[in-house]
Amino acid sequence: MTLKQDHLRNFSIIAHVDHGKSTLADRLLEMTGTVDPRQMQEQVLDSMDLERERGVTIKASPVRMFYEYKGDVYELNLIDTPGHVDFTYEVSRALAACEGAILVVDASQGIEAQTLANLFLALENDLEIIPVVNKIDLPAAQPDLVAGEIANLLGIDADEVLRVSAKEGINVDKVLEAVVERIPPPRGNPTAPLRALVFDSQYDPYKGVVASVRVVDGVLRMGDMLRMMSTGADFEPLEVGVFAPDMRPTGELRTGEVGYVATGLKSVRDARVGDTITLAATPARDPLPGYKHMKPMVFAGIYPVESDDYNALRDALEKLQLNDAALVFEPETSQALGFGFRAGFLGMFHMEIVQERLEREYGLDVLFTAPSVAYKVLTTTGEEITIHSPAQLPEPTKIEEIREPWVRLEIYTPVDYIGPLMDLVMKRRGVFRRQEYLDQRRVLLEYDIPLSEILVDFYNELKARSRGYASMDYHFLEYRPGDLVKLDILVAGQPVDALSIIVHRDQAYRKGQKLVSKMKEVIPRQLFDVPIQAAIGKKVISRANVKALRKDVLAKCYGGDVTRKRKLLEKQKRGKKRLKMIGHVEIPQEAFMSVLRLEEES
Repeated sequence: MTLKQDHLRNFSIIAHVDHGKSTLADRLLEMTGTVDPRQMQEQVLDSMDLERERGVTIKASPVRMFYEYKGDVYELNLIDTPGHVDFTYEVSRALAACEGAILVVDASQGIEAQTLANLFLALENDLEIIPVVNKIDLPAAQPDLVAGEIANLLGIDADEVLRVSAKEGINVDKVLEAVVERIPPPRGNPTAPLRALVFDSQYDPYKGVVASVRVVDGVLRMGDMLRMMSTGADFEPLEVGVFAPDMRPTGELRTGEVGYVATGLKSVRDARVGDTITLAATPARDPLPGYKHMKPMVFAGIYPVESDDYNALRDALEKLQLNDAALVFEPETSQALGFGFRAGFLGMFHMEIVQERLEREYGLDVLFTAPSVAYKVLTTTGEEITIHSPAQLPEPTKIEEIREPWVRLEIYTPVDYIGPLMDLVMKRRGVFRRQEYLDQRRVLLEYDIPLSEILVDFYNELKARSRGYASMDYHFLEYRPGDLVKLDILVAGQPVDALSIIVHRDQAYRKGQKLVSKMKEVIPRQLFDVPIQAAIGKKVISRANVKALRKDVLAKCYGGDVTRKRKLLEKQKRGKKRLKMIGHVEIPQEAFMSVLRLEEES
């Protein structure tokens, strides 16, 4: 079905985690008859197993729907977006392909941190906002109060805020009507040279790189020779179609439409997210503005458990990077772990998802080292270097100062939990900025805090102390100098580079002691004593011994002369001494994970 350009609507749904955007998307698909009722299931657009298990959206999913309104048929292109703070880059990419956004807010929770972060992204992209209060069927719902909050935020009348229950299907038809009435049709010139924005991509072993595109100008057809404007790669598409929500070939995409192009390109580097597709014969003069490249905030080493899997790991990371533009990686080696990669992530949740996808989708057995942030080191010669792992830190005598990244942290919480949350942030070196009461029951706390302090388990602790009610968002501020030192862990006298961490000097003794105690539990006993030490430079600040396994060499001696027993014990002693000199201690994955869990038991 071919419709005029003014009958097209491109929009996305933005919300905080668990405010019901995937459920609302399900109802929209049901009401427009896009998905056969027999195939209908919860979270239709969350196609990854991981998304279903965790109940969160990880990938932005596009889908095309047809909706009849006042005798006219409209084509609605919905791009469902993630809500977790680590996937903001997915949201920004989806919004660049839209003209409007449905802002979903939970009627019992109210506006939360990610609601605002995603709303500001939408406003930066000049999108038309349709505010929706969801879950009005819940006993704790306060739809009028929350509608008032949203109205104040957007500077509109509270009557313009739609009140719906996506789960029960209440007033969902009003949302579809608002999409048609309030969101403008796509602008763009159908006769101009082709320009299509690549807002997502994935790898298919048969079709090569499959790019999700929004056609801004011109028409994208099968049979035309196409070109990627930033990489210069030319290709003839193998398939052009739309998401309904599965891939459906249509042969062409017209101005304003959202769909996919199977490029046949085998190299990940030839088809980048944010690139512009144009015609090779009559290319457009200027590419479309791409995306801001997201800078990774967390770095960790990824090593194959079996060294033979190194090449398979590299291929898997390349394919994941195509589908996940924020993932960056480069090769690195470790004395303890051999060859692997140093990878950059947007946050801990992003890192977890990458680890699970490597293990599930690519069948790899991988080991992740403790995460760290990027530090800037000013050397005594005046040179500034950026390091992504403690192993790259120069000798202490060559360091003038170490600067660490600081972020602006915003916490939205009910008034009852201000005390425990302030205590949590102050323990993590947070610097108080301001406190603002949003209404009688909710408050915004703003802090500056080192990124390394909120990396590992801060979010879990925040949820635990606020009984799940508080939410947080953060953004990078600047690099600030700090009294930081490298804490080395030595196992059997050998430093294990993958276990080193950079810590504040005031916390070094406490963290060293905890890490040594933890390592003592997870390193298996050997036939000789294994000393575990935490050291700053040459100074050992904590030590524990893993006691040797004692093999009973006297088990076969029933009575007899004592000298015979002594001989056997002396022989065992010499064997242990030799073992101690040449023995090798295998360090299990739990040891590397223990660095992550240091804070959890504090």
